[in-house]
Parts: sequence; structure tokens; C-alpha cells
Amino acid sequence: MDKRSRIIAIGLIGVGCLMIFGRWIGFFSIVALLFLLLGIYRVTSGRIKQGYTLLGIGAVMLMLNHLVLVLGICLISLGMFFTKSRKLQHKSGFIQKQNFSSSFDWDQSPWVMKSLSAWHVLGEADLDLSLAMAEDKETVLLFQGIFGDIDIHLSENYGVEIEAFVLFGSIEFGNQRDTGMLNKLNWKSSNYDTSENKVKLSISYLMGDLDVRVT
Repeated sequence: MDKRSRIIAIGLIGVGCLMIFGRWIGFFSIVALLFLLLGIYRVTSGRIKQGYTLLGIGAVMLMLNHLVLVLGICLISLGMFFTKSRKLQHKSGFIQKQNFSSSFDWDQSPWVMKSLSAWHVLGEADLDLSLAMAEDKETVLLFQGIFGDIDIHLSENYGVEIEAFVLFGSIEFGNQRDTGMLNKLNWKSSNYDTSENKVKLSISYLMGDLDVRVT
């Protein structure tokens, strides 16, 4: 997308936001929306860290000025999480967590991989499947929330299926990186059907960064 197209797209987003939220918008809200739009522009332009910083500032300003709206968004996200968890987790005994902030550091040493459903407002996960020791033949890992940063290192030891959606942010898979809005990834490893151990990853965030490294 060239610079002119980006500006047009961001302008349309801004007009749409004003139409939807116009009755609640004051000066403070307009400044917050400008931060959000500038953050989206920076992310789509490749300035990822600066873009996320601006998005974070805009989101915090909106939270302070429209707490009820933000709480509503969180409740909708949480409700969708429970529905999705029931759909994906077919076996009993899986771990389910709901936290304001979560961090999963599973890339430093061998770790036991269990089916997990995790929802959070702020979340970070580093997963190295080459260090994972699966308890079951099929493992389901669900990560969902508002803000998320997920790094996944795949391994040939597992057949892997990934379904990911990031409304604002980026998804990087191997050497390909998609940034901006409505980012999706649907991928299944070539050895998925023949692998003895399978891992299904479902990831969904309003704002996030997903990085999948393929060995």
C-alpha cells in the first residue's frame, strides 16, 4: 500500500470512528483518536515500536475518558473467549486463566505443554515448541485478549495448526510480515496429519504482535 492509499485509509477510519462515537467525543477523545490513527500509520509504515507506543497512549486516554465503553469492550471479548474455549477444548482437565496481565516464558528451558485457554488485557507469551513436552497427543493453546505480544518457535516434532487474528498490529510468519488492520493467519504444517503429536494454536487480539518462526 503506497503512502497516498494509507492516508486515505486512515482518513476513512477516522471519519468512521467519528460517526460511530460522535456523541461521546470531546477534545480529549479527539486527541486520543489522533494518537490511535497516528499509531496505526506508524505500524503500517514499518515503525513498529513507535506505532505501538502511540497506540498505547491513545488507548489509555480513551480508557480514562470512556471507562464504561472500554469495560464493555473487555466484557464482549471475555464472553467471546468463553464461547471459543468451549468450542476448541474438547477434553476435560485443560487450564483456563483470566487475568489483567499474563506472561508465559516457555522458551528458556524444557516445559510441560498442556491444553490452555488464557484471556488477558495485557499478555505476553514466548513459546519454543522444540523445548515442549506434550502430555497428550493433541494440545490446544488459546490466547485471546486486548493487547498481546506472542512469539512462537515451531518444531518439526509437532504437527502444528495456527489460526490467528489481530485487529490492529502485525503478524509475521517466516519472512513475511503483514501490518495494519484486520491481519489474519491460517496455516497448517505439512506433517500435521501424519504427526503423532499435534498442537492447535488459536490467537486473537484487538491490538497485538504475532511472530512465528519456522525452523
